[in-house]
Amino acid sequence: MSVFSKMSQKSERRGIRVDQSELLCTKGCGYYGNPAWQGFCSKCWREEYHHVRQKQIKEDWALAERLQREEEAAYASSQGAQSQPSLTPFSKFEEKKSNEKTRKVTTVKKFFSPSSRISSKKAAPETAGNCVPSGRERHADTLLRDLREIFTSPWDLASPTEESHETKAPSPSISRQASIETDQVSRDFIDFLKSLHKPGREIHKQCRAFIETMATKEDHQSVEELSECVQDFYQNMSDRLLTHFKGSSERVERVMDQVEKYIMTRLYKNVFCPEITDDEKKDLAVQKRIRALHWVTIQMLCVPVDEEIPEVSDMVVKAITDIIEMDSKRVPRDKLACITKCSKDIFNAIKITRNEPASADDFLPTLIYIVLKANPPRLQSNIQYITRFCNPSRLMTGEDGYYFTNLCCAVAFIEKLDAQSLNLSPEDFERYMTGQTSPCRQDPEGLSQVYQSLELLSGLGERQERVLEGARRLESDLIDWQDGVAREVQDILDKYPLEIRPPASAIDSDNVENDRLPPPLLPQVFAG
Repeated sequence: MSVFSKMSQKSERRGIRVDQSELLCTKGCGYYGNPAWQGFCSKCWREEYHHVRQKQIKEDWALAERLQREEEAAYASSQGAQSQPSLTPFSKFEEKKSNEKTRKVTTVKKFFSPSSRISSKKAAPETAGNCVPSGRERHADTLLRDLREIFTSPWDLASPTEESHETKAPSPSISRQASIETDQVSRDFIDFLKSLHKPGREIHKQCRAFIETMATKEDHQSVEELSECVQDFYQNMSDRLLTHFKGSSERVERVMDQVEKYIMTRLYKNVFCPEITDDEKKDLAVQKRIRALHWVTIQMLCVPVDEEIPEVSDMVVKAITDIIEMDSKRVPRDKLACITKCSKDIFNAIKITRNEPASADDFLPTLIYIVLKANPPRLQSNIQYITRFCNPSRLMTGEDGYYFTNLCCAVAFIEKLDAQSLNLSPEDFERYMTGQTSPCRQDPEGLSQVYQSLELLSGLGERQERVLEGARRLESDLIDWQDGVAREVQDILDKYPLEIRPPASAIDSDNVENDRLPPPLLPQVFAG
């Protein structure tokens, strides 16, 4: 049973719950699975893919042998007919057709011949000196070379002995001027390898040779085959580093992070959302789906987040920003870091809302809500890019792998979201999806709050008008009072004009007989 099927069964009740065991590989290896790998982890998926590919090779080999036997018999019969004295026009036509079939079968047999690439390259000039191959034969030789490269170990393709052969005809994508970011990454990579001395030179040599080898494959191999080559290179490089560092996994991981950053920065433009895949079509489908689900509320998903709290609202905005920023990164590890930052912001938002540590059961519905609000650009392309070209150890274990697996589950849930998942009737779900109505229009509590708010606003408007009218009347009254007071004062001044008299003289100024005045009274003291 797939991860999404288990999720659908869990969503029959209110909310979205996924048991942590459902995120693990369906093969039971203990690592995290991925819906893009049919629930397998990276290691088990590669084993399954390798098994299917080997089976296809055997079937193709058997088909080639059967065609060879049939064409040999046809060629023998045509040679017998050629020995007759005269040939009719129909016999000549059959002879030409038989020779054409023989050439085709010979080409098919070459596909599975054990000859090496070097021998075929050496033989090419000799053949060119004898005859000029036809367009069909040149195409067959190209297919032969491509098929051999598919089933050759990437480490062998990038071996020092063949580096000179690969660098003779560099790809235009490699020879053109690199971007500033690419140059900076290359300088950082070289500076890092200098600290490793001799192993650093060997690592740089192998990485350069591998990039040149990948440049020859980009135009005629599928993205799955390119992914297989990159994963094989990671595995072989990791094995060699483990041997050199004597099992020090921390040092190996640190070197592999730099190797991944260097290689994927150089290959990014050619392997991210290539034209030969339907990644762009899936991106548009997911974006259209998320836009159609704009009406999904936080209550429908039972998200334990209260955006009315300022700190929680800030965390939600940061989570949305982080998941959108994923598209601007080039290295799979950096894209995973954006997913991890977004997930930690979600856990912090839940913790602030509940005042307790968040649980894993609350994480997935909140992540779905964040994805619906953010509608990240090229979401499917970024997920596929991480799945194909990230170091598999990051996706199989650790918090990066856990958060990435949850994001894949969230996208799968959004793609299959139905009425039952949101506890809605099919009729309501269809009306919401087509835009005929909105959940807010049928929410009685919400409508009552809206009406109450409108009535309150209307009452406030009337009160404001009354206050303004009173203020205008008060202003008019004050002006009239001031004018009235001024008129009364003027009338009084007109009726009783002000007379200015000279200042009065001193009280005793006119007294000429001051010496006859009695002495001033003195206080008397009586003995008691």
